[in-house]
Parts: sequence; C-alpha cells; structure tokens
Amino acid sequence: MQPLHILLLIAAYFGILLLISYFTGNNSGNDAFFKANRQSPWYIVAFGMIGASLSGVTFISVPGWIEASQFSYMQVVLGYILGYAVIGTILLPLYYKLNLTSIYTYLDERFGNYSYKTGASFFLLSRVIGASFRLFLVANVLQSILFDALGIPFWVTVIITILLIWLYTFKSGIKTIVWTDTLQTLFMLIAVGVAIYYVSDDLGISGSNLLGYILESDLSKMFFFDDIKSANYFWKQFLSGAFIAIVMTGLDQDMMQKNLTCRNLKDAQKNIFWFTIVLTIVNFIFLGLGLLLTQYASQNGIDAHKDQLFPVIATQSGLGFGIAIFFVLGLIAAAYSSADSALTSLTTSFSIDILGIEKKYNQTDQVKMRKKIHILFSFILVLVIIAFKYIIRDESVIAKLFVFAGYTYGPLLGLYAFGLFTKLKVKDRFVPIIAILSPILSYIISSNSDNWFGFKFGFFILILNGFLTFLGLILIRRK
Repeated sequence: MQPLHILLLIAAYFGILLLISYFTGNNSGNDAFFKANRQSPWYIVAFGMIGASLSGVTFISVPGWIEASQFSYMQVVLGYILGYAVIGTILLPLYYKLNLTSIYTYLDERFGNYSYKTGASFFLLSRVIGASFRLFLVANVLQSILFDALGIPFWVTVIITILLIWLYTFKSGIKTIVWTDTLQTLFMLIAVGVAIYYVSDDLGISGSNLLGYILESDLSKMFFFDDIKSANYFWKQFLSGAFIAIVMTGLDQDMMQKNLTCRNLKDAQKNIFWFTIVLTIVNFIFLGLGLLLTQYASQNGIDAHKDQLFPVIATQSGLGFGIAIFFVLGLIAAAYSSADSALTSLTTSFSIDILGIEKKYNQTDQVKMRKKIHILFSFILVLVIIAFKYIIRDESVIAKLFVFAGYTYGPLLGLYAFGLFTKLKVKDRFVPIIAILSPILSYIISSNSDNWFGFKFGFFILILNGFLTFLGLILIRRK
C-alpha cells in the first residue's frame, strides 16, 4: 500500500467529517456544544457510542489477545450487560432528574465543593492521559506507514491530527460528534467485516461455516471457572466488567454526555438497552476476527503477536489491497471516534466543573470562554502525546501510565456508590485526600498481591479501588 493511497484516504475521510460538521454546525451556542440541544435521536447515539467505547486500542489489541487468553474477554463483556443495566435504571434517571450538563455536578449537591472538584479533576486527568495514549498509538502506526515516507516528523503528525479534530468539533461540539461517531462506527465495523472476509476466504472457510469454525476451535474457550486466583477466573472478570461499564460509561462525562443529548429519559434508556446488545455482538465479532488472524499467522509462518497481529497481517501479508485500505480506515475511525468526544468532554467538564462558566458569565462570554478552553485542551493533548514520544520514550512506561490513569475511576466509583446507597454526610475537605490515597494503595496491593496472596487482581482492581474509597469516606463521615 503506497503512502499516496493512505494520504488520499485520510484526506477523503476528514473531508466527510468536516462536511458533517458544516451541516450540524449551524448553532455554535453552548447548549448545542454541551448537550446538542437535547435533540439527538436515541438510535443514532446508540450506534455512535459503539465506536467511542471500542477505540483504536480495542481495534488493534482485542484481536491480538486470542493467542494468550482465548475468548476469556467475553466474560468481561457479559459483565458489561449488568453494568449498563445499572446505568439505565439508576444513573440515567438521576442525571435527567437533576437536568445535568456535567454529571459531576451531582457530587457538589450530595457532598460539597471539594468532592465536586475532586471528581471532575480525576476525570480530566484520566481522560487527558487516556485520549493521549490512544492517539499516540494510532499516530505511531500512521507515522510508520505514511508520514516517515513523506519526511514529516512525528510532532507535525500530532499537530495535524489534533488540528483536524478541533476543526470539526470547535463549533457545535457534541452535536456534531453524535453524527460523526455514527459514521466512524460504521467505517470501523465495515473494516472488521472486510478483514474477516479476506482472512476466512484465504483459510478456505465459507460464510455458512464461519461461526461453527470459530466455536469449535480450542481458541474460543470462553468461560474459566478452574482457578479462582487466576486473572481469567469467570466471576472476577464478570464483576469487573460490570463495574468497568458503570465507571467508564456511567461515571464518565465523555460517554454520558452523548446519552444526555437524547430528548428525554425514555429515549436515553432505549439508547443504553440497544447499545448493550450491539456492543456485546461487536466484541464477539472482534474476538472471532482475532481467532482467524491467529490461525492465519500460524499457517503462514507470520511472526506477529498481540498488538502487531492485526496491523502486520492487514498491511504486509499479501492478502490484498482491499484489506489494507479498510484496516487503515477502521483504525482511523476507531481512534478518532473516541478522541473527538474526549476533547469535547474535557472542554465541557473544565468549563462547567472547574471554572463554573454557567454561574460566572453571560451567554456571550460563556461561548468565548468555552472556545478558549477548547483550544487549550487541544494544545494540552498535543503536548502530552509529544511528551510520550520524545520525553518518556519507553512504551512500557507509557502503557503503565495509561493503566494507572484507569485507577482514577476507582474514587469516582466509591464516591457515587457512597452517595447513592448511603445517606451519610462526609467531611468534604478530606475527600481529595481519600481520593488520592485509594488508587495509590490499590496499586501497591495489586503489584504485590501475587507474592502476598497468590492472587492476581486483573480487571478486579477497579472494585478494590472503589471499595477503599468507600471505606475512606466512612472514616471521614460527619456524625
């Protein structure tokens, strides 16, 4: 695949996104940017959230997990179903009842200003690192297959990447993203479908036999009940999946901002219901693709594993021009469907939660401030991604930083659980201390648990983190 072909594909792709931005950007007010005027069709939101949930990391990584962990990830996905049920029946009614723009406003009403700022700050930290990490991975791939050949340095690639996102989101924010995410999800799913077709055809598997081939393979083992100490143990992964869904969707401004653009609570609940069904199926399809890619690599002597499996086979195995084109298209779509909404949610949370622009400024000044903050976070993302490349350099350290950013959802889980399921008050000024100590203690326990207890937390670490936060809040309760 020639660099010119990739460049033309990227140009055409962003041309379509900018066109969508043009048609949806007739209202540049904050109500459109933050809430899409509460006029988004629920089915458009539901479909678009698939791409935002999966991201470029999932697009590359999930197919590469099969060799080492088989279909065990489906245990987590099944846990998502329980988590999304909690979101639809408990969290969404709360958010709509309070008519929230930022979901962290709830913490202000329930506990006080320190808790409110803490929750919002933890989201901002985790989302900046998470979005930067995802874009860093994709920018690295694009750099190796395109921009190096054109003599364009990495920092220019990053600036262009963020600039393009800013161009199609700066005017109407979430109103535009609801529609661009739908298109990007479609591109990503087409890419996966094309890859399955090419690989299965080369393996001599007909379409009617494909599901049977996958289910009969030893690599498709899904349930693991044997070893409670293992990170793959069913109940550990199932419960982790439920809590991951609750915190990374229900307690995440990025994901819930899309839900809050629906016309009413009933539509938002329909969105979550159908989103859950489709996401479960899509994750199974990704794992099925991973199984086919693993078998293909084994039969053809391709030495590619984990995150390299899908990219190498799609672009270097000789399967054809079509699979390479759609792989690049799917990768870009998966990456930007999460990055653009991240930029918008960061702008929303900082504007409302940290600066409080709705209370301090008139409508005209609010729009001016929001636009400045949008530029500020675009600049921050550029700096963090470039820092990953030129300052930190060690990708294992960056990956650990990304994992640790995930720990910041634990305090949010503890805060919301305490707020929803108890009537206790807390000494608000001590909440930031609890929120900082909980992930640190969780990390220490997780890092040593195998030696201390012969137990691996895996995804279960989120529950430990939330529990420590909950326990800490009990210790600082007001009598």
